[in-house]
Formats: sequence, C-alpha cells, structure tokens
Amino acid sequence: MSRIFITGSADGLGQMAAQLLLKDGHSVVLHARNKARAKEALATVRGAEAVVTGDLSSIAETIKVAEQVNKLDAFDAVIHNAAVGYQEGRRIATVDGLPHVFAINSLAPYILTCLINKPKRLVYISSGLHKDGDASLRDLEWNIRNWNGYMAYADSKLHNVVLAFYAARKWPDVYSNALEPGWVATKMGGPSAPDSLEDGPKTQVWLAASNEPEVLVSGKYFYHKKLRSVHPAASDPVVQDKFIAECERLSRIKFPG
Repeated sequence: MSRIFITGSADGLGQMAAQLLLKDGHSVVLHARNKARAKEALATVRGAEAVVTGDLSSIAETIKVAEQVNKLDAFDAVIHNAAVGYQEGRRIATVDGLPHVFAINSLAPYILTCLINKPKRLVYISSGLHKDGDASLRDLEWNIRNWNGYMAYADSKLHNVVLAFYAARKWPDVYSNALEPGWVATKMGGPSAPDSLEDGPKTQVWLAASNEPEVLVSGKYFYHKKLRSVHPAASDPVVQDKFIAECERLSRIKFPG
C-alpha cells in the first residue's frame, strides 16, 4: 500500500481523493490552511494518518508545510491539489506582494516540489482552461497587465502542467504527471458544473496509487484516466526553464538537481 500526501485536502476534490485512498487501504496525510480547518479535516476524513497546516499563499508558511511533511518521513506520492478559482475580481496581494492566485496555484506547488523529500510519484491538478494560459510567461506578478481573474487562473493551470513536465524531465526516477478532473460542482467549480463530481477525484487517486501500466509513465496529461492533448508550450524545455527560473527568483528556492 502507498503513503500519500495531498495538499488542499480539507474539502473538495482533495478530501474526496483522500477518502478514496483510505478506502483502498492506503495511508494518507492531509493538508489544511490552519488549525481550525485541520481539525475539521481530521473529523471528516476518518483514518487519515495526520494533517499538516500552512497557508500556501505565504512563501514562509509553504516552506513550513514542506518541513512538517519531511518530519513524517518518506511518501510514495504527493498530490498537488490545493488551488483557488477564477472569480477574484481584483489583484489580491499576498504577504509577499504576489497575486493570490499565482502564489497558491503556481508558486506553492513549485516550493513544495523543491523542498519535500522526493517521492516516487508527483501528481499535479490542472484544468482544461490551461490551454488558454499565457505561454509567454510575461508579467507573472500581474504588475503590468490589467487584472483578469479568468486569465490568472488559466495561467496558473498552465504553470501546473509546465512544472509537472519539467519535473518529469529533470527527475527520470519519478513519475510526474498532470491531469484535469473536469468542471465539477465543488466550491470552486460552482453548483452548475456539468461534469461528474463522483469521477472528479478518481484520476489523481489512480495516478498516485495504481500499478496499472498506463499509470507508470511520466510527463503525461490525463482526463478521466485517458491521455489528453495539452498546451504545446508545456512540453517546451525553453518555456519550462523560464518558468522554473521565475519561480526560483520569486521564492529564492532552487529546484534540486
């Protein structure tokens, strides 16, 4: 059985994935933004091994999340699930002066990937909207562009695929993949989302814990356990290197060799 850490697992798809993994006999460590949410998560996801806390909008707190995870010893897989949506009507600055959407959706997965002891598998939750993302990677901090919540979200979901594919390229001993769960009726997706909520968490669970041949791959993008086309920029080493360089600059954390 596998041991898996899931970010953003106090509710939504992260919580649902944790419950499915536990049902299948795996060990799961949860993540919540603060102690109150952590208590709620443990009460809901009964059987979870532990919960770590930290606000992923803060670089310092994200680093502390990685430290907490590493104190719990090695993991077979990490599911980067935590994210905020596309409905922010203005540029909300974090404690580090970064856009809230970018800090949580893009930079936090980078920091955690760098600092958590390397697992056997990395799973990044993206979205079909990643295809609308800006592959130029211009103005990641939204200091020049006029704020657009939809575009900020689409950009961040492209960043998730870029990061997954970069990790696949740099770490051939790790299975690193991205996926879209579909537009489902979570708090982020809204009540009118048309895709199956029941199916939403299944692909990340499959990628994190299955030993089927289709799972033992790297640098791939999935939707409902099937390979799906991806923004071509995600596979471009130049784009990947530029994104990683920007994340290094903003976080002052270097991607491990």
